[in-house]
Amino acid sequence: MSQTPSTAIAVIGIDIGKNSFHVVGHDTRGTIVLRQKWSRGQVEARLANMPPCLIGMEACVGAHHLSRRLASLGHDARLMPAKYVR
Repeated sequence: MSQTPSTAIAVIGIDIGKNSFHVVGHDTRGTIVLRQKWSRGQVEARLANMPPCLIGMEACVGAHHLSRRLASLGHDARLMPAKYVR
């Protein structure tokens, strides 16, 4: 598992916190290729430099704003109910 992925990321899962977000990226086979902790300010900047991919996150107040921002960057941001998030 590398900190800077050499393969294309197909799916990203984001665990939203108050000041830090945990990000996990999977390739098309489901292998974890990215696992990092980003600050709130880094999320949009780092995802702007990535090719469009599917991004899943827990539906909460801040997630709606973030999903709109990520969709404007070309990503497919989807929100899921908290009961499905582990």
